[in-house]
Amino acid sequence: MRCPRCQNEEKKYFYKSSKGWICRRWIQFRRQLVEEKITSHEIEEVKADAQEYILKYPLTPKQKEISYQCLQSLLVGKDVFIDALCGGGKTELVLQSISAYLKRRKRVVFAVARRQVVLDLYSRLKPIFKDAKVIAVCQGYTDDLVGDLILCTTHQLYRYPKTFDLVVLDEPDAFPYKGNIVLEGIVKTSCIGQMIYLTATPDKTIKRRIQQGELTHLKLYRRPHNYDLPVPQLIIAPIMFLFVILVQWIYEHNGKSVLIFVPTIKMEKVMHRLLSCLFQVDSCTSKTSDKDRIIQQFREKKIQCLIATTILERGVTIEGIDVCVFCADHRVFDEASLVQMSGRVGRSFKYPTGDCLFLSVSKSKLVDDCIKTCIKVNELGRM
Repeated sequence: MRCPRCQNEEKKYFYKSSKGWICRRWIQFRRQLVEEKITSHEIEEVKADAQEYILKYPLTPKQKEISYQCLQSLLVGKDVFIDALCGGGKTELVLQSISAYLKRRKRVVFAVARRQVVLDLYSRLKPIFKDAKVIAVCQGYTDDLVGDLILCTTHQLYRYPKTFDLVVLDEPDAFPYKGNIVLEGIVKTSCIGQMIYLTATPDKTIKRRIQQGELTHLKLYRRPHNYDLPVPQLIIAPIMFLFVILVQWIYEHNGKSVLIFVPTIKMEKVMHRLLSCLFQVDSCTSKTSDKDRIIQQFREKKIQCLIATTILERGVTIEGIDVCVFCADHRVFDEASLVQMSGRVGRSFKYPTGDCLFLSVSKSKLVDDCIKTCIKVNELGRM
């Protein structure tokens, strides 16, 4: 027996109701019988002019090359993995493919891990595809589910069974998608065509599929502005000394916006209480009720220091910030999250450089590996 939506085959998750068999893994999204035939989600026909898109700045020669190779692979029916460093312009690399599918009146979705990334992506793609109906589907934005280009969280794909000819999946190695077999099944059953995977930190699953020849592997190791990826500076000391170092580091940045990553909400509360005595501070965690307002105020430089958990480690771009990862050796972090957090620095043409500081209580292999990865990426990018 297999659930038609999440692809579950484990017997312990099935139970028989009075109407038939039901999968308990899928029931959190919708009550649906295993025997029930699923049909495609009805979406209005794509507009004829929806494929037109406008970029504020031209792609680099390498970006153009990868963009073209991506489309050619999709057209012969092969899925693609784009291995691009943080800030390398992953989104821009798939615009040609999205445009080509829309031109052929195909259905396209761009799926990401978190709500904040959906809204950030919407603000970027809406003016690029100015003649298309671009919609965001996530918590608080579910009134309109029909569009030419749909941007949504992976959770929201449960609304679209057997629907999309092209699924662009951003950060498949990130929480909550990584290791979640229900979400993996939902993504698979929403796709009736090809998939593009985007991440700077591929996990074992993607690497295995590359080795097996299932994915076209495209690599980009240079940012569009041609500056290096910032290499984190590491300081190891007792935790109280680390806080003193952090305060001094913030003062040295003369009012520049600082994003401080902490491993837990408990530590965020302590850090917020202490730093509020000295700086203009706010916080953003999974428990924060008004994340959108706080992130926007930080973008507008109304907040000097923003303390965040890993909720902001990916996808969200904020210009002109420096980053500190406090207790970078904490077990909550892995190499991928450390790379992603350091990659928040220097992402724009206006602010292509910046500082990244790792503060650790002890020596950590993951921290060392992250620093080595950043150095290696810069070396590959110069080749």
